[in-house]
Order: sequence, then C-alpha cells, then structure tokens
Amino acid sequence: MKTSETNFYSVEQFADLQILRYRVNGFESLSLNQKKLIYYLSEAALNGRDILFDQNGKLNLKIRRMLEAVYVNYDGDRTDAEFLALEVYLKRIWFSSGIHHHYSTDKFIPGFSVDFLRDAVMATDKALLPLSEGESVAGLCNELFPVIFDPELMPKRVNQADGEDLLLTSASNYYVGVTQKEAEDFYAAMKSPDDETPVMFGMNSRLEKKNGKICEVVWKLDGEYGKAISKIIYWLEKAATVAENELQKEVIRLLIEFYRTGDLKTFDDYSICWLKDTESRIDFVNGFIESYGDPLGLKASWESIVNFKDLEATHRAEVISSNAQWFEDHSPVSQQFKKPEVKGVSAKVITAAILAGDLYPASAIGINLPNSNWIRSVHGSKSVTIGNLTDAYNKAAKGNGFRDEFVYSEYEKELLDKYADITGDLHTDLHECLGHGSGKLLPGVDPDALKAYGATIEEARADLFGLYYIPDAKMVELGLTPDSEAYKAEYYSYMMNGLLTQLVRIEPGCCIEESHMRNRQLIAAWALEHGAQNDVVSLVVKDGKTYVVINDYVKLRSLFGELLAEIQRIKSEGDYEAARELVEKYAVKVNPVLHTEILERYRALNLAPYKGFINPVYNAVTDNDGNINDVTIDYSEGYAEQMLRYSRDYSNL
Repeated sequence: MKTSETNFYSVEQFADLQILRYRVNGFESLSLNQKKLIYYLSEAALNGRDILFDQNGKLNLKIRRMLEAVYVNYDGDRTDAEFLALEVYLKRIWFSSGIHHHYSTDKFIPGFSVDFLRDAVMATDKALLPLSEGESVAGLCNELFPVIFDPELMPKRVNQADGEDLLLTSASNYYVGVTQKEAEDFYAAMKSPDDETPVMFGMNSRLEKKNGKICEVVWKLDGEYGKAISKIIYWLEKAATVAENELQKEVIRLLIEFYRTGDLKTFDDYSICWLKDTESRIDFVNGFIESYGDPLGLKASWESIVNFKDLEATHRAEVISSNAQWFEDHSPVSQQFKKPEVKGVSAKVITAAILAGDLYPASAIGINLPNSNWIRSVHGSKSVTIGNLTDAYNKAAKGNGFRDEFVYSEYEKELLDKYADITGDLHTDLHECLGHGSGKLLPGVDPDALKAYGATIEEARADLFGLYYIPDAKMVELGLTPDSEAYKAEYYSYMMNGLLTQLVRIEPGCCIEESHMRNRQLIAAWALEHGAQNDVVSLVVKDGKTYVVINDYVKLRSLFGELLAEIQRIKSEGDYEAARELVEKYAVKVNPVLHTEILERYRALNLAPYKGFINPVYNAVTDNDGNINDVTIDYSEGYAEQMLRYSRDYSNL
C-alpha cells in the first residue's frame, strides 16, 4: 500500500485508541437531491450529540465543557506533561461520550493532578466555564473534581457483576434513586402476557423516584432532551422535502411524530414503515435504538447513521437474505424454536456517510433492526453491513505485525491472507441478516426474560448462526464463498480472538463485562472445553508464547451447531437460570497468567486495541438566494478540531 493511502486512513493514536478516517466512495455520483438528503440527515444526526453524553452520566456534559474551556484557553506550557495528560483525558471523554471507557465502561484515571486542574480552571475566564446560576468557580471544582479523581465514586458506567444491584452500582443516567428490583417490578407490571404486539416499555425514558413515587421522565420534544430534539426535528423536516419517495417521506413523518409525542406505539409504526422502505438509495437511523448501555437492557441510547446503498456489494447480502428460509429450515436448532415462515428479511451493504451518538466515533460494522421481537417475527428485519468502515479497518491494519505475533503458523497466516476479508464480511452478513432474525420465542415468553444476560445470549445466537453456516456447501453453491476451505479463516480468526486476542481490551485483574466480548469468549471457551476429549481445539505454547490451534475444523462446526441449539432453546424458552449459568461459567472470568502474556505481546506491537472514526465534513454550496446547488465533501478535519467544532455548533443541552 502506498504511504499516502495508509496516512489517509490512520489519523492519530493515544491511550488505547486509534482514530481512523473512512471514505464515502460514490457520494459525488449521487443526484443533487440525494446529496441534499444526506446533508440534512447528517445535520439531524449531529444535533443529537449531547443526548448520549447525558445518558452516559449526569455530569458528563458539565465535565466536558469545563475541560474544553481549559484546553482551548490554556496559556501555560502546552508541552508540559500534565497538560498533555489533560489533553489525552479530554480526547478519551470525546471518544466515549463521557468519563467512562466506551467498551469496558470503567472510569478513566486522570494522568494529571488535582492541583494542576484546579489552577487551570481558576485561571480560565469565568464566562467560559459551565457555571450553574449562582455557582462559583470553586463550587464548580468542588462539584466535579470528586467525580473525576475519586476512583470509588461512579467507578463503572454499566455494572454487570452477578449478585450486585446493577442499577445502584452503575453510573449511567437511566435510573435515579431506583433499585434493580423496583425497576424490574415497575416494567413487569406494565406487561401483559396476552399482548402479541408489546411496545418496548421504558425504551425512551429515565426512571426516577420522586417523593417516594417511581415515574418515567420521557425523552421527547416537550420533555427531557427537548432542546436537542427540536433541532433534530428541524433537520428531519428539511430532509422530508427531498425524500426519494412517498414511503421514505412517511418514515420521516412518523419519526418526527415519535419525537414530538414520545409514544412507543408510534415508534413501532415508524419501525414497520422503515422496514418496508427497501427501494430508497439513501437510508438512515436516528433515535433511541440499542440498550447495551442499560444493565437491564431496557433503556436505549441515542444514535444515528446516515448511509446509502453500495449497489455492487449489496448483491452478496441480497443472495443471503433471499435464501433466508433455507437457512432457517436447515439450522441445527429444535424444530419447535424455528420460524415456519421467515418474513421480510432485507439486507444490503451500505456506505456510511455520517456517524453520530452511540455509533461515533466507535461504530458497529453491521446493524440489524428493529429490536422489537414481535415486529421482527411478523414483519421481518432490515440488515446492513457497513462496507466502507470495514474497508477502512482492513486498510489501516495492513502490515501492522498483529498476525505475525498471534497466528500459530504459516498455514493459518496463508488462510487469513487469502480468505479473512471475505469470510469476515460473510460472517457479519450472516450474523446481521439471518442470525438476529432467526428462531422464535415460544408463546407467552417475555422478550426481557433473560434480563442482564439477554444481550450476551442474543449476540451469541447471531454469531453462532453465522459460524455454523459459513462452511456449508450452500455457501459455495450460492457463490458466496470461493471454495470449501475458505471458512477456516473465519474459524481460526474467531477462536483466536475469543480465547486470546480480545483480552487486550481488558485491564489487568478485571473480568469481561461488555456483551459482545462475553459472547465471543462464551462461544470459544465452550468449544474449547467441549471439544477437549477429541482435541478439536487446543492452546499450544511455542517459544514461550500461547497460540490457538484448530485440529479438526469439521468437528468444530458440529460444536458450534450444538451450542447454537442450546442458545436458541434458552432464548425461546426465556430460561434465565440456564443463561446465567452459561454466561457466568464461560464468558466472564479471565485467566490472569494468560492475560498478562497477551497484554505484554500486544504492547510490544504499539497498537491500539480500539478503533474509531472521524466524520467527513459536508459543505452546502449555495447561490445568492440561499438555494443549495451542490454539497461537497471534505476529509481534512482533524480529531480535536472536529470534536471542538461539534461542541461549538451542536451543543444543545
């Protein structure tokens, strides 16, 4: 790869983070109205930025603004070690939308002293600081410094430790003064086992106890987050004027109505309408979507992505989705848990145009929505693989030494070099297109029955569906894999990651808490143990270093099928105790000796375990009357430059 190309994708690295760029290939060839639609939807996306900061912690916005004021206006030595440590701390807050790590959810430890920050804040113009009415600068420090510096105060944004009250020990701003049992009882009382179309209760609200009474504070235009929502609505209304068709216009109308009213039935109507819009080239998500940030899996964090269909690459996803019934019929799960008729599975490869909220800077590479179980069952789901982000990851990683360090032998390296990109994409496609949409709940089973373990079980189910099918002869027959050997690249990569290399994301002495990481270790550790008698997979030490070796790829597939059948049973029956036992046994604990080894080997490579993106900048070119006659795209903005501009232009709360 040319150096200039490498430099385009890799922007900067600090702490455990690497910042990348992504290209929006094909944007210039879109029509003017399509460009305008992307521009308006991007503005709607960026105006929701502050919502996620507040959801992640009630003091995040105030801390961010105080530190930004210091950072921009500091007139001391900007090469001083303490100032540089403050700069890294602020960059981490920008990345994670708060003071807790975006992945581990542990609170950041400042590398600067209390005295340094106090002196810097006191030296900053008072008018630039986020002072509440009547608050002094000293009062601001007294309010925020304990949260920043005391490791015992708000130590985790999302606590998943078994046996603890997950709400009282989590710093996220979804519950105030409410215990876990009170919250579970509150929402259980809302549900009816006879309701075949239940809304996702609690999705768009904070649960608070006021004067001894528990109530919901709803996120809507005339409620919580109304100032940001009003800006989102303004740009959505602009977008409706250039919608590609009437159905897309109705999608936007229903989303605006939901933002105005907060009505969850309207959100379901919007989701169904959005599902039906498969013809538009431009698409978007904007709203309260994923519930990973809530330890109970109920409250949804705010996010947005604006995108357009990659027409050439979408063929792969369309082949998979058009054969959805075959895959469902031939899966290894019990017949009673299969869907007799798979409905409405649509899939495409997209080009991301803007990322926002809980998809920025760190983003998923595949998305399957909506999350409502009954809508997925009756109407289906829409699945996307984000092609240009995957491409950016791959190009930024070329030649970084990772495979040389962790892959066992030349045989596996050749497999990965030849097949890993295509099989990685295929696993994402199968996970999103089919895995999340497969199977069914038995009648009367509460969609939230698995509680805190629900997200891990759901991700494991989707991953296993993909792992089981990648080797299938049907994949070669459909032209999706080049040959019957290709799947081995994904199997090796997955087992290596699940057993070894994802540990670089865990701090020494900590357990695994993030749902996707738990899912991967659950699958890999379960397969390692259950295949031990036949030596299916082994951990081998060579020259003092531990490697994964797969001795029987065919039997490994059988193990994946066996686990998929059990995971689907747990999901379908709502078997909480079985979910708890599986997750706690295989997904949580880390071998400290192996962990130390992996961290040391990874540290020597000088790589960052987490990646995220800065967005391109869209500029509207207008005539003398203010009419947009073109939208241009600019990739030159830096990380801090972008974050400070967003704080200046899109700070609505």
